[in-house]
Amino acid sequence: MAFLELENLTKRFGQQTAVEGLWLGVEKGEIVSLLGPSGCGKTTTLQMIAGFVEPTSGAIRLEGRDLLAVRPAQRGLGVVFQSYALFPHMTVMQNVSFGLEMQGVAAAARVRRVGETLELVGLAAFAGRFPRQLSGGQQQRVALARALVIRPPILLLDEPLSNLDAKLREEMQIELRQIQRTVGTTTLLVTHDQAEAMALSDRIVVMNHGRAEQIGPPHEAYERPATPFVASFLGRTNLVDGKPVRPEKISFGGAGLAGTVRTRIFQGNHWLYQVETTRGLITVIRQNTGEVMPQEGAEVRLVLP
Repeated sequence: MAFLELENLTKRFGQQTAVEGLWLGVEKGEIVSLLGPSGCGKTTTLQMIAGFVEPTSGAIRLEGRDLLAVRPAQRGLGVVFQSYALFPHMTVMQNVSFGLEMQGVAAAARVRRVGETLELVGLAAFAGRFPRQLSGGQQQRVALARALVIRPPILLLDEPLSNLDAKLREEMQIELRQIQRTVGTTTLLVTHDQAEAMALSDRIVVMNHGRAEQIGPPHEAYERPATPFVASFLGRTNLVDGKPVRPEKISFGGAGLAGTVRTRIFQGNHWLYQVETTRGLITVIRQNTGEVMPQEGAEVRLVLP
């Protein structure tokens, strides 16, 4: 029996089905991402676990007990929203302490636990500041600390890094992974960002139109996609003779499929090519090793895996 179990979970809003027959088991200490485009049902799934949305049918069990029979406020889950939802009139310490006050934790214990949690997220020196005095990344860490300080059995993260710029998002992905590994809290992450899901997760649930199209480790879903949707959603892919081929698995060589470079784009650590061939337009990604690369209009040969 898994630590968290979603059993045939379904949610309909009138005639619209948001989530259809979702089965998922999450082990204790695991971090699982619900990944998919807008409207695929991932946020609705998270909200059903949190208790903000009532399922149409199905069950949610936490350590074998029926979570749907427990009021949302009593579930004790840690939630971090996309907007962070910090109290602007409270300091960092007061924001993080709020959940403990609601639980009736004694003042001395509150101070100790808040201090430990702020230390964990690297904000001990910012305890007296207000949210408006913090950067986006610091606000995100305050929201994370507020969720973790109550020692939740499950941490629910709803697009927590989407408001950050690309560089800071990468840094926070590393920090979030390290923090999760340190505390060992079972975590469900909702994201539309494939790179984020693959960087952070033990397993990913690729969702489309309310259904889970594939559940498994990120590398497995990437290398062996179960459906055409999974193949196309998890990074770029080419369909050659009906088979999906990743662009980075294709190389230029002296023998292979003949083609003409239509477009090449420099993207820092790699080159992105589009090559016209008799089998259609093929995307090629080659690492930037410093060697001379084919120009637009050049005749090339593609070595396919």
